[in-house]
Amino acid sequence: MKILVCISHVPDTTSKINFTEDDSKFDTNGVQFVINPNDEFGLTRAMWLKEKQGANVTVVNVGGAETEPTLRKALAIGADAAIRVNTPATDSFSVAKQLANVVKDGEYDLVIAGRESIDYNGGMVPGMIAGLTNANFVNNCIGLEVDGNSATATREIDGGKETLSTSLPLIIGGQKGLVDESELRIPNMRGIMMARKKPLTIVEPIESNQETTSIKFEKPAAKGAVKLVSEDNLDELINLLHNEAKVI
Repeated sequence: MKILVCISHVPDTTSKINFTEDDSKFDTNGVQFVINPNDEFGLTRAMWLKEKQGANVTVVNVGGAETEPTLRKALAIGADAAIRVNTPATDSFSVAKQLANVVKDGEYDLVIAGRESIDYNGGMVPGMIAGLTNANFVNNCIGLEVDGNSATATREIDGGKETLSTSLPLIIGGQKGLVDESELRIPNMRGIMMARKKPLTIVEPIESNQETTSIKFEKPAAKGAVKLVSEDNLDELINLLHNEAKVI
């Protein structure tokens, strides 16, 4: 079984976010980048399938040379090979089109993408890949088993979970729950050394139109001042909640 894991190169959530050019572009200066958390759950599940069923795992990213450390980390975790499509990730459709081309060329049985990336939170790429490749698709996936050419997937729905039976080729949009957080892997020294010898192939992009453009970014409003009320002054607390916060 050939598995392709889509890896987004995203800012660490602890990074301080700023914008340039009149708040129209994200400022990458001083920002630490990591594997998108939803993608990391997917990569870990792919590693489980590799170890249990002998699957071959390739990771792919759409981006410039600055994303290669993130791909190398995925290789150190245990992926067999990496592909970087040499073009900036500008919008969901263009990214999905590049990834769909990789999927078709590699004839992958299973494509694992994160439900969404934590930077733009678009949540569109996995479904678009499925549409462009005419593959089955399960989003919000929190469980996956593969047996031959058949797959059983569990997805999160409002108020519960739904289990589906489908066939390969399959695209999933994975998220937390696909594996337990305790199962996420930290590269060890042996993995890091082996990753240097694994192939990282750079492919040029196919022609694709950019369908959306970011016009302006805006930070959330700063939190207001906090008033502290002594634990023995219940009357004042009730008065503030009723007359100022107006929540009771």
